[in-house]
This record gives sequence, structure tokens and C-alpha cells, in this order.
Amino acid sequence: MTDNAACPAFGDLGLPTAIVDKLAQNGVSTPFPIQAATIPDALAGRDVLGCGRTGSGKTLAFGLPLLVRAAERRAAPRRPRGLVLVPTRELAHQVRDALLLYGRTLGVRIGDVVGGSSYTRQINELRRGVDILVATPGRLTDLIEQGACDLGEVELTVLDEADQMCDMGFMPQVSKLLDLVRPGGQTLLFSATLDGDVDNLVRRYMNDPKTHSVDPPVSQVTTMEHHLLKVLPHDKNRVATEIAARDGRTILFVRSKYRADSLSEQLVKAGVPAAPLHGGKTQSVRTKTLAKFREGRIQALVATDVAARGIHVDGIDLVVNVDLPAGHKDYLHRGGRTARAGESGRVVSLVAPNQRRMARRLLGDAGVEAQQHLVNPGDELLAQVTGAREPSWEPWIEPPEPERERPRRGGGRGGPGGRRRNGGPRQQGERRFSGGHSEHRGTREHSRRDEQGGAGRHREPRAFDGDRRTRRDDRPARPARGHGTPAARG
Repeated sequence: MTDNAACPAFGDLGLPTAIVDKLAQNGVSTPFPIQAATIPDALAGRDVLGCGRTGSGKTLAFGLPLLVRAAERRAAPRRPRGLVLVPTRELAHQVRDALLLYGRTLGVRIGDVVGGSSYTRQINELRRGVDILVATPGRLTDLIEQGACDLGEVELTVLDEADQMCDMGFMPQVSKLLDLVRPGGQTLLFSATLDGDVDNLVRRYMNDPKTHSVDPPVSQVTTMEHHLLKVLPHDKNRVATEIAARDGRTILFVRSKYRADSLSEQLVKAGVPAAPLHGGKTQSVRTKTLAKFREGRIQALVATDVAARGIHVDGIDLVVNVDLPAGHKDYLHRGGRTARAGESGRVVSLVAPNQRRMARRLLGDAGVEAQQHLVNPGDELLAQVTGAREPSWEPWIEPPEPERERPRRGGGRGGPGGRRRNGGPRQQGERRFSGGHSEHRGTREHSRRDEQGGAGRHREPRAFDGDRRTRRDDRPARPARGHGTPAARG
């Protein structure tokens, strides 16, 4: 087992030059300790057991060796060569995006299969072939049962946040999936804790793993402060609102979907840009909400424990337990959303008088020592600890999404850069189909002259004061034709 030592450069870890150069282009020059410790062993083909909390750099620690391995040869349709199992949809998307950034450099195809997304899209992607598949256990099991995916060619398997997968009840599905991968393959497992079901996975599926523990657990993070705020029950929501109104991004944890929706609605009415995040929301809504939070368009996120397992956003310096978690593991997972990658952060728990004994037991099981304060709404002490302030009490109205300019049908009409349907350039004098309407709302003559550079025949406006064509009424009267008399016929 390794400890935290001086980190070499990425170029010293055995990675291809193309990857090292791409890292440098993205401003990544020095590896995190977990990356420096695990990448050489993973590149050498050894099983690796990495113990570190969220935000320690685990994604590149397993992602870069996985990309190097997958680049050796192209995977067949429906048969990926690399597999990453993660507990939540949000984490799957984040891992996929991180790998795509460097996968293009090596020509590696990366796909993802998660619940809440289109089966058809995922099946078609697997048919086209992916070299690395990022998946949640439930959706991947469904696709395998449908015959859309085969794990028999998987040579390298990654279990990311294995403890969370076990806590969420995925242990049976994970075991079945690992039984389907290629025998003798390589396994990389990353987890914040190594007890219980995680230890069973290690013993059953890993071969003499090289263990690296270079990042302290949440309870030992020196840049993280823990505070216990004693409040009266009827003041809890008011205190939570004042905390959410602070400057900066804040995550507020609650115990139920209903509680998340109601507290978020209360914050919005008080003038705080906020949104709920829980398992009752569709995948598209959850993805958009996280994007808004990450981009700073909302400053307070009200989340449940299940949804929060996929929140990996840098720059969060305050986590608030509005409702106490069910156990110490959930407390540690919640706290792991802050003080990431060496940054500082605070974890604040709001506790009513009848919850104080439970809170002390919870913190003791988590190995955390918290500072305790008695606070009321509007207290200066509350502002000192959390940055709380009085909200505006003017309801926040979310601004509309910026409109995206739709591409013109037919590809750039009306300009010299127009293209024909077959992709070739339009020739001089060539007529263009306009669907029966002029792009400029003018006459057809104007449109035709525009297309031909002004060389078309010009028609003068029709004059109506004598310069018109002769009409029937203007012609001299014809003589009457006779009917029936010999003279007329003769």
C-alpha cells in the first residue's frame, strides 16, 4: 500500500506521447497522487485496487490506462473491449465525457448505456461498435438479456465508486456482469471504503491486486470543517433559506423527493435561484439541472442521497444537511461533494433539539468532530459560519433558455456559399429550387437575378396610361354577319 509521495510528471508514467501532449494542451501537467500511483501498475497489466474519495482524480487514474489498452485493436460490433461500471447515470455521463476528451486522440470509440435514455440509440451505438462502454448495472443487464451486448471480449473492467454501487443494492447485478467478462482479464476497482461487499468483490474477482490508498477519507480531510447548528424545528426552513441565499454554490440535502421539491419551491419564492434533484425527475431534467448548477445559473441545489451520488462538481464550498442522513456512510458521501481536489469546504448539519443525540452518534460513527453552535434566523453567528444572508423575498424567475439559431433548410440559401443537394458547388447560371417561395420575399425576377449575379432579363414595370397591349375592347367593331338571306351569303 502506497502513501502520498511526491508526484512525477505524466510523461514519466509510461503513457503515450499523444496522450501526454493532449493533457498538456488541456492544462493538466502534474498528476494527482492516485494517478501517479496507479497508472504505471495499470499499464503493466496488474489488477489495481484504489482507495480514495470523490474528487481525488480517479477518473483519469483508470481512464488513461483503459484508453491505451482499447487502442491496441478495434472492437467488434456489440462486443466492447473495455467496461466501466458506475452507480449513477450522472456519473456515467461524466466519465464518458472525460474519456471522450482523450479518446479521440487515440481513435478510441466510447459509448454509454444508462437508464432513462433511449434503448434504440444505445442499441444502435452498440451495433456500430464501441471500444469502451460506460454503463450502469441495471441498463447493461437489460441490453445483455436482449442480445444487444456481449461482454465476452472485455479485457479490462473498471468498477468506479464500488462502495456506492454496493450500498445502492447493485451487488448481485455487478457480480453477474463480472461473471460474463473474458476470463483472466484485468480489473481496476476504486472505492472510498473497502469493507463489506466491496471486500467480497475484491476477493472473488481480483487477482493479487496492487493496493494504493493515497487520499484520506472525508473524516480526515484537513481542509474540511464540520459544524452542527442547533435550531428550533419551526426555524429550520428559514435558516436553510438564509444559508442558500449566500454567495456561491450550495448543496442542501434532504431525505425525500417531496421534501426536495417543497424546499426548492420555498427557496425560489424567497428569491434564491434553486432547483431540486432527485430520482423522480427524468434523466433529461436531471442532466439539465446539473448543467445549470455547474454553470452557475442556479446557486442552490436541493438533493436527495440517491441523486447526489452522481454530483461531481468542482468549486462547491458548502454542503448543508437540512435533514440528517440515515447513516454515517451517507454523511460521508454527502460531505464528499465539497473540499474536492485539495480545495476547502464546510459541512453544516441543522439539528432540532430532539435530534441532537442521533446527530452525535452519527458524527461519532463517521469519525468526525464537529463544532456546535446555537443559532437563530438572522444571527450574526449564522452568517459567520455559513455566509448566510437575508434573501430578497422577491420570487426568482428563471430566465428563458437562449434560442439556438436554426440552420436554413437547403444549406445556406441566398449567398455565394450555397451548396447543391449532391454536395457540389452551384455553377454560374444554374437555377435553384426554392420550394415555390423567394428567400427574400420579393418577385421571382429579383430572386433569379440574385442567383445569376444580376445578369437576368430585366422587365420594366407595366404602365397603365397608354403603354399597354391592345385589348379586345380597343379593336374596331367587326361588321355584322348576315344570317339566312342570299345576299348575305353571296
